[in-house]
Amino acid sequence: MSIWWSLHLRREAASVPLARRFLLGTMETAGVDPDISFDLSLALSEACANAVEHGGDRTALGEPGDTGCGRPAADSGQYRVTAYLDGEKCRIEVSDSGPGFPARRALRPAAPSEQQHTRPALPVRDAEAESGRGLDLIQQLSDHVQFGNRPGHGAVVRFDKVLKWREGALLTV
Repeated sequence: MSIWWSLHLRREAASVPLARRFLLGTMETAGVDPDISFDLSLALSEACANAVEHGGDRTALGEPGDTGCGRPAADSGQYRVTAYLDGEKCRIEVSDSGPGFPARRALRPAAPSEQQHTRPALPVRDAEAESGRGLDLIQQLSDHVQFGNRPGHGAVVRFDKVLKWREGALLTV
């Protein structure tokens, strides 16, 4: 048995805990180890927070002074979270309709020989930097991460983690 779900959420701060609770509830019901659930929920929270903050034109959300007419056609004011749990892993994808990642951040996945036991190397980052730490955290909490751009359609963050199960779990291998 496997579980798959997808949420379409408004780019509002309140959507971040909603997505996190949905994921945690799914994993608890399925019987995923609580430590794995916590790591994935924290990574999901970071990815969702990025989609809310950077995922489109801010005027689409009704900023003060906005008449509602300034929304570009490509900005839906929403983002999507998709999760898939099966017997051995969980894959989560968060996509938005924003400008995408700058070229220096759009990372490529590790080579197949590197993916087995190591995580992608993190770029050296200024500890005082205002942004970028959430993406680094996603890398640290996941087994495999991809950051990418969908030309004309925004950014996508996809991350996987091998699952551990509690005894008597519903979705055991």
